Amino acid sequence: MLSRFANKTFALWVIIAGILGFVFPDVFKPIGSWIAILLGVMMFGMGLTLTTADFREIFRRPKDVFVGILAQFLIMPLAAFALCKAFALPPDLAVGLMLLGCVPGGTASNLVTFLARGDVALSVTITSCTTLLAPLVTPALMYFFANQWIAINPTAMFLSIVQVILLPIAAGVVVHKLFGKKADQASVVLPFVSVATAVMIIAAVVAATRGQFLSAGLTVFAVVALQNAFGMGLGFLA
Repeated sequence: MLSRFANKTFALWVIIAGILGFVFPDVFKPIGSWIAILLGVMMFGMGLTLTTADFREIFRRPKDVFVGILAQFLIMPLAAFALCKAFALPPDLAVGLMLLGCVPGGTASNLVTFLARGDVALSVTITSCTTLLAPLVTPALMYFFANQWIAINPTAMFLSIVQVILLPIAAGVVVHKLFGKKADQASVVLPFVSVATAVMIIAAVVAATRGQFLSAGLTVFAVVALQNAFGMGLGFLA
């Protein structure tokens, strides 16, 4: 019941977390040092729920999965790059927007698909595939698009993504294999844990970047809103 409630009200908690992080930055800034661990917890939860069934759509609907993966790693980075150029964003904002465009949607994608009554099975398969591809594809995209604003070390980024994403997912898969039904019982609370973790990360990020929001808040809001609009619009057409 609690997990279902957290899922349905996810957008509301995101907004509340952003407001709290902005109004009480000193309270949430310390969480910043735990962001990598919090992301690892989310990825461990994803791994704990992964089964071979999550990848069955690859064989049932290979074209749909391929289009989804291609759209994720083409539309979002290209939209981000176009917006960086159109708005002549300063290097720090440009790199941030590019990173936002080059990383896969993660479990939030599945959650939003569920709330929108979309094809959750297809979303889960595409998310699983793009997450596993992220250590290779994200550094390559960042190096190609963002190297003009900041020196990108693809190897360091690859290792970081492996530590924060792949290893926790692998640990979750192993735990699920070892404990089976007990892991399934524990996974009932995972949606709530994922939402709570995401909310803490959002509050911490907003708190840490409060100064940038005050100086470039409208620009940031505009480019992020446009990037999401392009992603949804072009993704729908794809």
